[in-house]
Amino acid sequence: MAIIAEVKRSSPSKGVINQSIDVAQQVRAYEAGGAAAISILTEPKRFGGSNEDLLKARAATGLPLLKKDFHVDPLQIFEAKALGASAALVIVRAVDPARLLDLLDAGRDVGLEILVEVRDEAELELALIYQAELIGVNNRNLETLKIDPDNASRIIPFIPSGAVAIAESGVQSADDVEKLAALGADAVLVGSRLSGSGDPESAVRAMAKFQRVPSARKG
Repeated sequence: MAIIAEVKRSSPSKGVINQSIDVAQQVRAYEAGGAAAISILTEPKRFGGSNEDLLKARAATGLPLLKKDFHVDPLQIFEAKALGASAALVIVRAVDPARLLDLLDAGRDVGLEILVEVRDEAELELALIYQAELIGVNNRNLETLKIDPDNASRIIPFIPSGAVAIAESGVQSADDVEKLAALGADAVLVGSRLSGSGDPESAVRAMAKFQRVPSARKG
């Protein structure tokens, strides 16, 4: 099970998580704990992030880096690549279908993976029509900020085995990761729990010990 460990200072749902986080130190701890990739929140107003955080992370690790922001313009995809990101988040409900395709094409043009985030079956269908290879299922309703843990269990089984299925939001424990592994998730993105931990290395290690069960997926 791949753990995508996130550097997250604050969020609209939780407020301040770790305002004084040392990006380089945190990233190295995640890597030592067995993280497969690192997510860097670069959005400044709601999450307290910055592009500088991404640059610091890139200098501190060779692991793949996800630039997590509200990407709505292909120019942002080119910027993410220039900053050293390996992938960038695109939220399906934040863009119209034509723009989603533009963003995916921009990623393909510059060799940047696009993590396409969905929250329901219709969004998953659109992501698959556009041949998305990284698909994130968000348990959080971005309008109400409420977590629905059943969202991942409903949608992940229908992500084809040829795509990477990533569960997002609401993961608080190793038990949560084990349940998602049993659903067929390939990876779990964990933010608040790890960024707020006093021992992020051990916290990642406890979550990274489970084996995924890809045969659980019906797609």
